[in-house]
Parts: sequence; C-alpha cells; structure tokens
Amino acid sequence: MRTSIATVCLSGALTEKLTAAARAGFDGVEVFENDLLASPLAPEEIRARCADLGLSIDLYQPMRDIEAVPQDEFARNLRRAEHKFRLMERLGADTVLVCSSVSLLAVDDDALAAFHLRRLAELADGFGIRVAYEALAWGRHVSTYDHAWRIVEAADHPALGTCLDSFHILARSSDPKDLEGIADIPGEKIFFLQLADAPLMAMDVLQWSRHYRCFPGQGGFDIAGLLKQVIRAGYRGPLSLEVFNDVFRQAEAGPTAVDALRSLLVLQESVGLTEPPAPVVPTGIAFAELVSPDVEPVTEILEALGFTRTARHRGKPVDLWQQGEARVLLNTGPGARRDGTQLAAVGLESPDPAGAAKRAEALLAPVLPRRRTPQDVPLDAVAAPDGTELFFCATGRPGLPSWTSDFEPVEPVELVEPVGLVEPVGSDEPVERAAPSVGGIRRIDHLALTQPWHQFDEAALFHRSVLGLGALESVDVADPYGLLRSRAVTNGDGSVRIALGVGPAPSADDSGRAQHIALATDDLVTAARRFRSAGGRLLTIPANYYDDLAAKYELDEGELETYRELGILYDRDADGAFRHCYTETIGRVFFELVQRDAGHRGYGAQNAPVRLAAQHVRRPVR
Repeated sequence: MRTSIATVCLSGALTEKLTAAARAGFDGVEVFENDLLASPLAPEEIRARCADLGLSIDLYQPMRDIEAVPQDEFARNLRRAEHKFRLMERLGADTVLVCSSVSLLAVDDDALAAFHLRRLAELADGFGIRVAYEALAWGRHVSTYDHAWRIVEAADHPALGTCLDSFHILARSSDPKDLEGIADIPGEKIFFLQLADAPLMAMDVLQWSRHYRCFPGQGGFDIAGLLKQVIRAGYRGPLSLEVFNDVFRQAEAGPTAVDALRSLLVLQESVGLTEPPAPVVPTGIAFAELVSPDVEPVTEILEALGFTRTARHRGKPVDLWQQGEARVLLNTGPGARRDGTQLAAVGLESPDPAGAAKRAEALLAPVLPRRRTPQDVPLDAVAAPDGTELFFCATGRPGLPSWTSDFEPVEPVELVEPVGLVEPVGSDEPVERAAPSVGGIRRIDHLALTQPWHQFDEAALFHRSVLGLGALESVDVADPYGLLRSRAVTNGDGSVRIALGVGPAPSADDSGRAQHIALATDDLVTAARRFRSAGGRLLTIPANYYDDLAAKYELDEGELETYRELGILYDRDADGAFRHCYTETIGRVFFELVQRDAGHRGYGAQNAPVRLAAQHVRRPVR
C-alpha cells in the first residue's frame, strides 16, 4: 500500500520535512496547516516542490470546530472553509481533515452535525475536494469512530467520508471487539487512515496524544489488529503516520523519516500485505570491537581479565583477544576518537549472514561499505541507529566463510582442559581449544549500548524488526542526575542479549552512561579475585548497599563479607540469582563480570542506581 507521513511528525522547515520524507521513500505527505502558514513558499511552490520530489499531497489538515454550532457561527465556518478550499486548489490537495468539534458552542445534536457536514461537503465538492471527518478522542460530543461514522452515514454525501485514526480509537479502548465495527464501514467511505502508536500510560488523553505518540511498533497499541479491520472494510488508500512527539520534533528529520517508514514496512509485513526477506535471528555474539587511540589501558584490563592476544588482522591494526568463547577485537586505527575507548562494532553469529543482510537492507538499515582486499573474508555490516556497526558473521562453520580467516596467529595457544571443537584463528578447520579454568571467562553474557537520547524507541524497533530479537519491557533506572530508560532485546535462548539504554537529557555525557561488555563466568568470586591480583581495579560499591543487602536476603556465612570486599552486587528472583561486579571505566567503556543462574533472565536492574552513583564518583581512564 502507498505510504504517507504528516509533516508534523518531523522537525525543521516545511521544505526540510518534504525532502526527508522523499529521501526515506514515502509516497506522499499530509501537509499540516501550521507548517504551510510558517513557510515562505506560496502554495503553488510547495506543490511544485512535492512534485519534484515525487510526493503526492494526500491530506491537508486540520479544520476544526465546524459542526453542530449556532447558525451564525456555522456561516462563519463556511466562509473560512471556502477560503481553505481555494488554498487547497493552489496546493494540489484533494482531501481535507475535519476533526470533531471541541468548541463550547457545539451542541449534542447528531442531526444538526450531519446537516452541517453535508453543507460543508457540498461546498467542498464544488472544488473537487473530499471531507474526511474524524472523531477526536476528546471531542466534545463525538469522540468515537463509530459515532463519527453514524453522522457521516446520515449526512449521505459522496464528498463526505470518515478518517480513522489509530490513536483516537485505541486510546479509548483496547478491546479487540470494539474494532470489529470498522469492517462494517464501506471501504470507499474510509477516506483516510492515520496511524500512531503510543506507550500505555494513565494520563489525560489530550496530553498523551500531543506529546507521547510514536511510530507503529514502538508503543503498546494493537496497530496491526486495527489495520486488519480497516483492510477487511476494503480501504485501499495510503497508510499515513500522524505522530505528535516532543522528541521527534527535536531530532534530525532524515533519520526520523527513515525510522517512520521502517515502522510501516514492519506493520505491513505483520498483517500479510508484504513479504520482505524473513528475519534471521542471531545465535550468538561472535565478537565485540573496541576502538581506542591508546592501546595500553585497554591491553592492561584485558590481560587482567584473563584474555590472551591470539591474532592480528592481516591488513588492519586490529588485534583479536580471546578467552573461552568471548572475543574482543581491539582496533587502534585512525578512526579511533580522541575522547577515548569506545565500543564501535558487534559481530553477530548468524545462521545465514547473507539472508540477515538482505533483511536489514529491505528494512532500510544503512549498509556499510567496507575497504577490503581480494583476500579478505566478505562480511556484511549495517549501522544500528546509534552508529554501532553490526556484522553478520559465521565463526568456523562448514560451508560459510569464517571472519577469523582474516587474522593471523601471533602466538601459540596452550591446550589445557579441552572442551570440544571450535574455530582456530586463520583457518576454517575446527580444532580443540582450551577451556577457561574455573573462574575464567566463558562467553559474552550481554552488551549494553547507550543510545542517543532521541533514538531510544527507534533502536528498540530496529533490533526487533531488523534482527528479529524479542524485546522485554522498558524499565526506568534512577541515576544521580535523572532517570535512565533501559530495554533489553534478546533471542530465544539468551545467547544474544543487548541492553539498550538512554540518558535523561540530550546533554547527558558521562561515564555512568558509557557502553559496557558483560562477561559470563561460572565463579564470580574467583574471577574477581584473579582480576584484582592481576592489577585490575573493580568499581568500589558503598558500604550502605551491603547493609541493605543483608536485610533483603539470607546469604551463606561469609558470603556478604566477600561481596563487600570485592564490590560484588547481588540480585535474586524466582528463577535464580545474579551476581555481578564492574571494572573501572576506560574512555567510554567498562566491563562487567557476571555469574547468572541458568534460569535468571535479568540484568541486575535494581542494582543499577548504586552502580551509576559509584561511577559518577570515579572518573573514567582515558
């Protein structure tokens, strides 16, 4: 189906909004009246600009407080409407949105409302314009879609139809039965469909609508269920987004428009309208890549954690550090930022790397060009919303090129406690490799990626739709300077876990909001002691935390004292315990050591405020 977006969804001047919509791939736009009034371009120039960009103008909006008012007021409304219809002729728009009245002058009289809307439609028809009547969720007398449709049906004019808006419908009721009446509306009388999602919130519906709408798939509404009913009714017009959101109106228009179109692509897939390449869910984390201008502090912490530098890339200044199944790439190339070490890329184990890349490209993920020699292994990579590079990898699997073939060994690896066949560096043939000793690192448990403040919802939708990961509920975490939002995405067995976080304000930029790599071990106490004995420094946790911990849980004798000594935090639920501690921050990155019971699915969220406060006390190492 055709796609459209209201200009109110995007930031900037009208011409910037139109350009962003066209570049993202939208077919048309709704021109919001305030955007036109603020534009220095004449309606004819805006029409020409849209034509040059390949955009249709699908709707002009809104007209307000038209119907069921005293006669003298309605006469003024018709004069106002005639002026707007002449403007729409110049603009090249043939459909106008009329919202149900919120005027104090409006009366509760459906017959009068139908009479006034018919008069308006007769006037519009003379200009070749259609009127789409929409029920505002806070309308004075008309606030539901079925009530609005009854009035349109009673008015009985070919130039009058209804506009269905997912927010106004679903904000009033989440009962699927309340949507069934949509399918009874003749499809040709549904003149327009506006789509918006929203987080489920208990607040005034007007404020909810004006500030917290989001794109489909980013909130809690059943947009797919509503769309199915609209399609059943026979609607064949555009799928149009109308999203009022304070964050979107401050963010750059281009990325927001891409995020918006992606949401519609995923929505169409969910109801069977399109069949993009199927999701290829990653099965593990192949590597995490750190970029650093100074190799020494990162090397020191990796060695203290028990990692060994096993290989170096043949043509790039990239070293492979490994322990168990955990792999960290250290890149000291010219792309390293002066503000310190950062997590720049993630390798995702994929059963079908090429298929994963096709899915990502179909859903508008930026495909990243790579400088490579003919001998380099072909690797597909895309950019996540925060700029993190995501590589779709195979590691030592028959029939697929292994990314490790680009690396040459720098020293032999001692084989102790062999645990099966894994890939060696520089070869596609599996060999036995040593397992980490008790207390050693087993694998990467999860990654925590800090998102730009205006892209948190986009990031969650991206990881779910492009990568096929499932999303947990968003949680708020208290930081000394505000609230942090966090949302984890994961595959079915937990072999891929990514915690997406965002700070409380656009200016947030400190070590407490750095990215981190969580490393799994089967014996956290031993791992922490080894790290400290090797010269590593663990984050110091306030004594008050352990006093509270003693009140919450009955721990084994000596357990609390050990945790206090090493700075270990503890959490427990019905599925088991979660123990974790943190290294100090290097640049924009720190490490977490994790021991989780098999059934535990959490990330220690209740301990996050303590960790954040402790990190504010410590300055990061550059």
